[in-house]
Amino acid sequence: MIEALGQQLLTGAVQAGSSDLYLLPDAEQYAIYEHQALGMTKIQTVPYATGQQLIAHLKYRANMAITETRRPQMGALTVTINEQRIHLRLSSVGDFLHRESLVIRLLQPLAVSQPRFLVPDQFETLEQWCRLRGLILFAGPTGSGKTTTIYQLAKTLRQHGSVLTIEDPVEIIEADFLQLQVNDSAEMTYEALIKVALRHRPDILIVGEIRDRTTAQACVEAALSGHLVLSTVHARNVYGVVTRLAQLGVDMAALQQAITGVAYQRLLPTTTDQIAALLDLQAGPVATDWFGNRQMTTEWRRHLDDAQQRGLLTAQTVTHFEAG
Repeated sequence: MIEALGQQLLTGAVQAGSSDLYLLPDAEQYAIYEHQALGMTKIQTVPYATGQQLIAHLKYRANMAITETRRPQMGALTVTINEQRIHLRLSSVGDFLHRESLVIRLLQPLAVSQPRFLVPDQFETLEQWCRLRGLILFAGPTGSGKTTTIYQLAKTLRQHGSVLTIEDPVEIIEADFLQLQVNDSAEMTYEALIKVALRHRPDILIVGEIRDRTTAQACVEAALSGHLVLSTVHARNVYGVVTRLAQLGVDMAALQQAITGVAYQRLLPTTTDQIAALLDLQAGPVATDWFGNRQMTTEWRRHLDDAQQRGLLTAQTVTHFEAG
């Protein structure tokens, strides 16, 4: 029963295109959620004992310690669903009441996870930027499809060269790429892996996220040496990306030379019940008026209004996303 329930939940999540499956304690029961582009959706509830058994079953399959229900644990396994291999990454932890929760990240192939673009020409602009090489940065909230867009770009351009990725952790499985994963305990840091990557002379280097000065500087130097570098930065608009890098201590002159363009991305619900990616794009070189600018570009609002006029977005959606 428990094994069948686990398979049923995983199959449903894969078929729905969900990125995560949650098993969370809720009073005297467990609530099961799926996370999709627009947020979390409750799928069902199960009795508390069933939830505990389900978590133990999944942890066992992922080589995690079943008896440890308080401390954080991580595990991984691969399942076959509808003749498709899906890699799962599991994370468990117990709350202050010793109730265990489990989150499962589903690493789906690129062909399954990629959304369409609300403005198709924007992807062509990104391709044009890539031909110029240098550093191309993406921003947007967690789950906004940044990594998927980066992978789409690299997949499109791969016919002209090799692709190497450095991530913490790997989020999309792509057999055509050489994918490296950060492991601090093994001294495989972003900085160390970037140095290794450059010795491999990839045509396209993907760095999952710029979190600190060391990684930022390494990405800038790689871009200045002639590589195409694609990465993400936490920021609330395109201009905030450069502000963030400056806060990390990257030299302004280096940023002006290295950055080819910056993209801020969101996933929007359309009137056809589909999800579409919309980008706010700002081409380099970096200008001084980028710093401290907290606004979206005028093009962002124009694209929203145009999509509403074409019947693709509702007025409510436009209002919700007009500030980014």
